[in-house]
Amino acid sequence: MIPNEADDAALRRALALGAAAADAGEVPVGALVLDAGGRVIGEGRNRREVDLDPSAHAEVVAMREAAREIGSWNLEGCTLVVTLEPCLMCAGTLLQARISRLVFGAWDEKAGAAGSLYDVVRDRRLPYRAEVVGGVREAEAQAQLRTFFEARR
Repeated sequence: MIPNEADDAALRRALALGAAAADAGEVPVGALVLDAGGRVIGEGRNRREVDLDPSAHAEVVAMREAAREIGSWNLEGCTLVVTLEPCLMCAGTLLQARISRLVFGAWDEKAGAAGSLYDVVRDRRLPYRAEVVGGVREAEAQAQLRTFFEARR
């Protein structure tokens, strides 16, 4: 799939959330959920260290906020935008929330579950699937992660 201008703008916002995560000592991943009209209904950044919560990935934080915003766990028709390809946990949560579309920046060859290592998000054996648009602002997303990890080595 090809990204559109709204995907690009949303990925820019996700990168800003990723930068805020890095400033807090977290892996720099940012995410947001857009409703069917393109309005931001949830934002998140990695919070595992701050919250001492292994499930506090940016995607999960954003989906929780979106569900609270609309008053339902069912996020069908929504788009999840994230700087890094979701892991298995986040891909599973995306499917459980019925997210219709996933847009992400950097591919994750080590743990990605939307086309790299696994393709859970589009697995035909599952009862629900999402459209996937990967590689949006990929170079920026990769650079953000690389800079963070290089500073810690």
